[in-house]
Amino acid sequence: MEEQSYVLLVKCPDCSGLIYKITASLYEFNLNIISNDEYVAPVSNTFFNRANFTGAFDREKLIASLKNKLSSEAEISLVENKDKEIVVLVTKEHHCLADLLIRNQYNELGAKINAVIGNHETLRPLVEKFDIPYYYIGTKNLNREGHENKVMEVINTYNFDYLILAKYMRILTEHFVDSYTNKIINIHHSFLPAFIGANPYRQAYKRGVKIIGATAHFVTKYLDEGPIIEQGVHRINHQYSVKQMAKAGHDIERDVLSRALKKVFENRVMINDKKTIVF
Repeated sequence: MEEQSYVLLVKCPDCSGLIYKITASLYEFNLNIISNDEYVAPVSNTFFNRANFTGAFDREKLIASLKNKLSSEAEISLVENKDKEIVVLVTKEHHCLADLLIRNQYNELGAKINAVIGNHETLRPLVEKFDIPYYYIGTKNLNREGHENKVMEVINTYNFDYLILAKYMRILTEHFVDSYTNKIINIHHSFLPAFIGANPYRQAYKRGVKIIGATAHFVTKYLDEGPIIEQGVHRINHQYSVKQMAKAGHDIERDVLSRALKKVFENRVMINDKKTIVF
C-alpha cells in the first residue's frame, strides 16, 4: 500500500536558515521529504515553502516544533494529499460544469462533487445523469441577501473544501465571500484585469481586441479582482462576432478552470496579498 503523503505550507518573513529549520523539524519526526519548493517575494520579503513528505507523525507536535523554530508571524498549514470535496454553483451555461462532472465521474478531478446549486433549473437534467444532488434556488421575490441565505443553508449542510463558481452569474455579497474566505474559486470569461464584470465578450468586441482569454481566481469582495490562479488566451481577428468569440471562449474557460483546480487541489497554490504563488 502506498504511504500517505502530506503537504506542509509555510509563509513567513524571510531570513537566513528557514529551509534548514523546516527540514530539521521534518527530520526530527523521521519524515521523508519527497519534494521541497521555496520562493521569496522580493518586494514584501516574504518566504513561501511547500514541502511534500511521507511518514507517520503527531500533528500537534510537528506544528509545535515548527512554531518553535520559525518566527511568530509564520503561517503554517499541514494537509493530507487527498481528494478534496467541493460544491459547485451554476446558472445556465453547461461547458465548465460538464467538464467537471466528467472528470469527477472518472476520478480525474482530484475532488468529489458533493452537490450542485443552481439559480435556474436548466442544468438539473445534466447533473442528475451523474447521480449528484442538484438544488434549485430561484431568485424570484428575493433580494440578493435573501437568496444568498438560502444558498448558504444548502452549502452548510455539506462538508467541503472549496466552492466552485462554474459560470455562476451572480455578484456575491461581502457577507457571503467573508463566510468562505479563500474557499471560493471563479472562472471569469476575460483575461483579467481587462473587461471586469458582465458581458466581457461584448466589451472585447467593441474594443476590437485580437486576443480573448479566461481567468480562474479566488473570489474576494472586490468584483473580479481576487488573486489569479490560472489564465489562458486565444487569438482572434476582426471577423469574429460576439457569438463566435463566446464560443471560442468556452473552450478556454473550461481548460483554464480545470488547470486551476488541479493546482489548488494538489495544494500548490498559496495566496500572497492580491497575488498567488503557484508551485
